[in-house]
Formats: sequence, structure tokens, C-alpha cells
Amino acid sequence: MTIGEFSKKTGMSVYTLRYYEDKKLIIVARDEKGRRIYTEKEIEWVQFIKRLKDTGMKLQEIQKYASLRYEGEKTMPQRLKLLKRHYDTVVEQQKKWEMYLQNLGQKILWYEKEIKKGEKKY
Repeated sequence: MTIGEFSKKTGMSVYTLRYYEDKKLIIVARDEKGRRIYTEKEIEWVQFIKRLKDTGMKLQEIQKYASLRYEGEKTMPQRLKLLKRHYDTVVEQQKKWEMYLQNLGQKILWYEKEIKKGEKKY
């Protein structure tokens, strides 16, 4: 499929896909005229890259993971190590966000209580 078709299927802009290619996150085959040829296999890979980004993995780490992925199955232990390290980072971030949410919830309750007190004065 063409880059335009691939863009529609993945929901990613052509610009983003070219950027990913430039950063070696995706390696795309080309036809005899030099046009990119995407396959269904790349859809899953690009969606995984997006999830890594959405969970806060740094571009440099995604590049490292992508490079290892393109080297083949022999790099599976290194990729697993990268993913486990990122998993731990996400869990730590999740704990922080849980604390932030609790803090916000407490502040909201405090305001609601104070506002009710003020309404009773009138």
C-alpha cells in the first residue's frame, strides 16, 4: 500500500511516517520507482511505536528497540530487557499519578466543604 493509504489505516500523518522512517523507526521497502510500499505488518509495528511513545518512552530508546527489532530474533533478550525497564518506568509514573490524583481529590473535597460552609453563612 502507498504511504497515503498507510497513513489512513494507521491514523498517522504522512509527515509522521516519513519522520519515523528518517529516524530509522520503520524501514520501508520501495518499488522500482522509489515509492514506499507498506504492508499490513507495518501497521502493527507503527501502532506499537505509538504506544511506546504514549507511555513516555524516549525516542532514543524507541530507536534502539527498532534497531534491535530489525536485526532479528537474536536480539529478543535485549528487546525484552528494554521493555522490562520501560515497564518499570511506567509503573513508577503510574504510582506518581495515583498520588497526584489523591492529592487533587483531597483538594476538591476541601473546596466543596469550604464552599458549603460559606453558603450556610448567607
